[in-house]
Amino acid sequence: MVTFSQSTSEPTWLKIIRLLRWNKPAGRLILMIPALWAVTLASKGNPSLPLVGIIILGTLATSAAGCVINDLWDRNIDIYVERTCTRPLAEKSLSVKVGIIVASIALGCAMILSLYLNHLSFWLCVAALPVIIGYPLAKRGFPFPQLILSIAWGFAVLISWTAVTARLELSTWILWGITVFWTLGFDTVYAMSDQEDDKKIGINSSALFFGSYTANAVGIFFTISVGLLSYLGIILKLKVVFWITVFIALVGWTVQYFYLRLKNIPRSVYGEIFLQNVILGFLLLLGMVFG
Repeated sequence: MVTFSQSTSEPTWLKIIRLLRWNKPAGRLILMIPALWAVTLASKGNPSLPLVGIIILGTLATSAAGCVINDLWDRNIDIYVERTCTRPLAEKSLSVKVGIIVASIALGCAMILSLYLNHLSFWLCVAALPVIIGYPLAKRGFPFPQLILSIAWGFAVLISWTAVTARLELSTWILWGITVFWTLGFDTVYAMSDQEDDKKIGINSSALFFGSYTANAVGIFFTISVGLLSYLGIILKLKVVFWITVFIALVGWTVQYFYLRLKNIPRSVYGEIFLQNVILGFLLLLGMVFG
């Protein structure tokens, strides 16, 4: 068992910040990215600023709720994983009751924000809820749980796009596919850092599912993302700025793929690749805004 722990003198509000993962903004930003992709492209580069604000706040509330729900399900196994052993619910510095209250507040905020959207977007928010709640359980009984997480991420596209157009279009589903495969790629990389711990405690992940072929699987996911980005750029007639950012993303993902093929990679590298994907995601957003 891993026995690292946070200082007992840490104030409760800081423990709640850690519970919400607001001390690690990369994970919050990476959910916001596909939502901003969608609202930008659906509005042809001219989104309503109030709507953008609602979407940003909604992604923050939803991702916070998802983190707490995940920790509630996993509080008795996180303690055995080096990366997660110091989470407040795992180390019991916060009670389950506090976790439920914080998750309920975050979900309540997300639900209030969803009331400002149109009917289709609202019901897509409702449909996303069981996927968010069920993802942690998928790690116990489904061999490829990152697929469930990717579908949850895809709802950010569906909700944000329909918030602008009030309908689902071909472009919506292409962007949904981009988001799903991109998420499969970067979250499989993230899972690679935990694969030894996950194997010991019997938790499933895409890194364990693909085994020695994990790097190749990540490369395929990123390649499909590039292909769908290119198709989207063609049908939406996006300008050269967009194509420059797609090329930069292709180079970045190619470098990541070849690095993942190396042996004996330090665990810290997987987190660095995750951060690189946040940067690439925002770069693609700039390409969409100016393209």
